[in-house]
Amino acid sequence: MLARLIGQDAQAALPITLVVGGGFLYGELVSHEAWRADWARSLRSIDGPGARLLERFPEQVDEAVAEQRGDQVPQRLPQWIHLRDATTVAGTGESVVMPLWRGRLTDVSGWSLGRPE
Repeated sequence: MLARLIGQDAQAALPITLVVGGGFLYGELVSHEAWRADWARSLRSIDGPGARLLERFPEQVDEAVAEQRGDQVPQRLPQWIHLRDATTVAGTGESVVMPLWRGRLTDVSGWSLGRPE
């Protein structure tokens, strides 16, 4: 429900810590629209061969997901969670920083508002 609430305002962001796959993941919870806009912007900044192929990639992903669902009734709750400035920490203590992260809500086994200190 928190992901649905944040989806009501594309400018909103909440600090959150998630438990995913036995490790911690923290960052800013953002709406799908904000994540998609940031993702599209990051793809447009890529240079080199094939860069133009990525221009419509975010929209194509959304279209493929919608097509996969077919004519099903829209979900009451989101299926995906989106983070900006995400950091993951596994059992080794090593951290990996990602500008954008998207994951299935069903893979989240715990959460807390805020980031670790």
